[in-house]
Amino acid sequence: MSALETIEIETGPQPSAAIVVLHGLGADGNDFVPIAQELRLDAVGPVRFVFPHAPVMPVTINNGYPMRAWYDIVGADLVRREDEAGLRRSLAAVDALLAAQRERGIAPQRTVLAGFSQGCAMALLTGLRHAHRLAGIVGLSGYLPLAAATAAERAHANALTPVFMGHGQYDNIVPIARGAASRDALAALGYSVEWHEYPMAHSVSPQEIQDINRWLLKVLARD
Repeated sequence: MSALETIEIETGPQPSAAIVVLHGLGADGNDFVPIAQELRLDAVGPVRFVFPHAPVMPVTINNGYPMRAWYDIVGADLVRREDEAGLRRSLAAVDALLAAQRERGIAPQRTVLAGFSQGCAMALLTGLRHAHRLAGIVGLSGYLPLAAATAAERAHANALTPVFMGHGQYDNIVPIARGAASRDALAALGYSVEWHEYPMAHSVSPQEIQDINRWLLKVLARD
């Protein structure tokens, strides 16, 4: 897979922190720009927001219609028949995007990887395997893919990386039970997971944005 196309927004010159946000199925990098603009992160200094576009591919569950997707979804059961090849291709692409931030001068421990729905799956998949310590991982309305391989493949560098997970109680796309099972799987491996439930469907709420804002201020706090 070639390098991902991205949208970048910097809140000031010479950013010292980066937040990479991965969109959901059928969306693109523009999807979370308005939400990021609601965050108030002045206390952590200038931030570079990076919004990559997933590649366009046929998606089986949508009758093979081509759309932006991080991996194929075969059916409503998100655990069986996972598109492992697609997941691993996108893992490599997102991992390269994180490496690019490091090469551009932002330390991994000042970088947060976040995602919504399919993007949540990719954030958890990639962040736990990334070879350099990240500031944190944010997973919204999603789940942990290739869960059985996590223990063997996770990177020691991110064993203590904090994880924020938020999920809608009425989510009919990724049922909250899937998110809660992923939370429990991560906790069983020793990860520190801050879990939040919201009275919403498959979306993002104002309260969730406030909770993420508070959490980001904590994990990106300057020494």
